[in-house]
Amino acid sequence: MNTFVLARHYIRETMRNKAGLIFGALQPVLFLALFGPLFARSGVGSWEVLVPGLLIQLGLLSAGMSGFGIVFDQRFGVLERLRVTPVSRMSLLLGRVLKDALVLMIQATGLVLLGYAFGLRAPVLGVLLGLVLMLLLAVSLSSLSYALALTLNQDLFAPIMSTVLVPLLLLSGALLPMSLAPGWLDVLSRLTPFRYVVEALRAFFAGAYTSTAALVGVGVTLLFVLAGVAAGTRRFQRENA
Repeated sequence: MNTFVLARHYIRETMRNKAGLIFGALQPVLFLALFGPLFARSGVGSWEVLVPGLLIQLGLLSAGMSGFGIVFDQRFGVLERLRVTPVSRMSLLLGRVLKDALVLMIQATGLVLLGYAFGLRAPVLGVLLGLVLMLLLAVSLSSLSYALALTLNQDLFAPIMSTVLVPLLLLSGALLPMSLAPGWLDVLSRLTPFRYVVEALRAFFAGAYTSTAALVGVGVTLLFVLAGVAAGTRRFQRENA
C-alpha cells in the first residue's frame, strides 16, 4: 500500500510539470522526424526497425537518468526525513520506480503513435508486447539509476551517466542494426543487455512473437529486472539503515 501511495505522490508531482514529459522524449522524437525519413529511404531498415530502437533510446534517456531526481532529494534532506518514517525501504524505491515506469509508458506510447503517422506499420499485438517489454526495462533501468545516484558523488552522477549511456545506446544497435558493424564491434555489442532488448522489440514489431530473438530478449530483460531491483533495494536499505 505504501508503495502505491508514494507512487501516486510522485506521479502527481510529475504531472504538474507536463513540459518535463515532453522534453524528456524530445530527442527520440527529433530522431524520428529528422533521421527517420533518411533511414527508411536508405535501404538500411524500415520504420519497424527504427522505432523500436528509438524506444530503447527513450528508455535509456528517461528511466536511465531518473536517479538525477534523487540526487536533489538527498542534497536537500528529503531522504533523511523519509528515513525516520515506518515506510519500508522497498516501498521507498518502488514508489519512485513505478512513477518512472508510468512516465516512460506515456512517452513511449506517444512515440509509437508518431511512428504510425510517419509510416510505421507494426501489428497492434506486437506494439503492445513491445510496450510491456519497455515497462520491464523501465523498472530495471530506474532501479539501477537510483542505486548509482546514491553511490556516486552527487556532482558526478549526471556527467558519468551521460557518458556511459551514449556508448550503451550505440552498442545496442538502436540507431543502426549491428549487422552492419565490423566483427569486433558486433562481439562487444553482444556483451550488453540492450542489444537483446532491441532485437526482441524489433521481432515483436515484425510479428515474430515466438522467434529466438523475442524469447532471448524477454529472458534477458527479466534477468535485468531482477538484478536492477535487487541492486536498488540493497542500496536503499544501506542508505536508510
